[in-house]
Amino acid sequence: MDILHTLAFGFEHALTMSNLMYCAIGCVVGTLIGLLPGLGPLATISLLLPLTYSIPTQGALIMLAGIYYGAQYGDSVSAITMKIPHASSIVACIDGYQMTLKGKTGLALFTAGVSSFIGGTVAIVVLSWLAPQLGEVALLFGAADYCALMLLGFFCVSIVTTGSLLNGLAMCFVGVLLGQIGTDVITGQLRYTFDLPLLSDGVGLVSIALGCFGIAEITKNLDEKSERTPFNGEIKLMPTWAEFKRIIPSALRGSAIGSFLGILPGGGPVIAQFAAYAVDKKFSKHADEMGQGAIEGVAGQAAADEAAARTSFIPLMSIGIPENPVMALMMAAFVIKGIQPGPNMIAGHPDLFWGLVASMWIGNVFLVILNVPLVRYWLSVFKIPYAVLFPAILFFCCIGTYSVNNNLDEVFVTAGFGLLGYLLLRLGLDAAPLMLGFILGPMLEENFRRAMLLSRGSFSPFVTRPIAGSLLGLILVFVGWQLFSFFRTQRHERAAAVATPG
Repeated sequence: MDILHTLAFGFEHALTMSNLMYCAIGCVVGTLIGLLPGLGPLATISLLLPLTYSIPTQGALIMLAGIYYGAQYGDSVSAITMKIPHASSIVACIDGYQMTLKGKTGLALFTAGVSSFIGGTVAIVVLSWLAPQLGEVALLFGAADYCALMLLGFFCVSIVTTGSLLNGLAMCFVGVLLGQIGTDVITGQLRYTFDLPLLSDGVGLVSIALGCFGIAEITKNLDEKSERTPFNGEIKLMPTWAEFKRIIPSALRGSAIGSFLGILPGGGPVIAQFAAYAVDKKFSKHADEMGQGAIEGVAGQAAADEAAARTSFIPLMSIGIPENPVMALMMAAFVIKGIQPGPNMIAGHPDLFWGLVASMWIGNVFLVILNVPLVRYWLSVFKIPYAVLFPAILFFCCIGTYSVNNNLDEVFVTAGFGLLGYLLLRLGLDAAPLMLGFILGPMLEENFRRAMLLSRGSFSPFVTRPIAGSLLGLILVFVGWQLFSFFRTQRHERAAAVATPG
């Protein structure tokens, strides 16, 4: 009853006309930003942060939060329709774009919208019910625990990849190497920069994502002789009952995974989408369709994405620790308004805390109302001849890459990764494990070095700490299962070859 009372208190503040207007503005701006290649909530909130001086405190924070989780949904639209992902929609390219090629774009976008609503709703329940308690969970994770968590992510690469395990591990290793480029965060030394100033800050995630997915796919389409017409004029929006029964379990699994990983510093939507996809590929009844246009591949990652975007507010508002750059900007907005996020925020500013939580569910409803009916308009872009469409896509890719740091050199870097992505497509290699390695590699290195410094070179924390030991135990179980499955498959193939005459 206390939860219902506090939520009612929050809705009382969130349902004012001014706050509803700011929530709607944030959702619309966030969705539009998500549609544009290269741009994202980080750049948008940075540009709009000065506006918070002239906007009431609650309205400003509601608007900035709406931009953040609105962009999470908008990201999936460009990933599904044109295979142009942002950081939080890389996994959507795998099955979402395959559904587009099969003429099921409307169904894919509807699935993403509904799953995002489910993920956001579950996360808001978690946020309102367990915010004080779950905020303390993040404090239990040390450097050794995060290192073990990253290692578990690496060993799950065989689930993320759509090709062979060996190719997936090789691509993951390439991503790790790319993540080492730039300035060492501990020693300050330049690594693998070849004395090029543009590489001193490393390779940007936007450049790799747009190059290996967006530009590579455009180049591949231009190289093919047949005309690319994924949209045939017939829009199938509503799923059948059988398809709907596949969406709900996947969305609920993704919601649970995203709600948990959104709490952890360094987790958030990027890691949550990979984890949700890995779980779906392991436990779904249609796991054999994953990577070929399975509806679970869209539902699970979309729910995890939205859930993690909302629960990432828990560490910020309950213990005062921003878990990613966007949350750091949100913290700056709090400080500008004279509010210090932390353990005393719920007691000291209950109207602000519960009003912001309630506005997230209102924003969830706005996103469904705004985006699901607009699916037909998103699909109208495919009526444009591809000879006209692809230069526009390339233009927005270049603008998006340039706008990140206002650096023309990054456009050339993106073009280089476009060439690399095209070669990977022609060689039959999957770029998703590369992105996984690029994201997790630097995090693994940083936490491993920190753990070794804290333990004075001893490996004992990886075994003696309960969380790290449990995660490493899961890795051993996973590796053992993979080896058992491999040898069992080999034995069956040999038996079949012997039984086949001739």
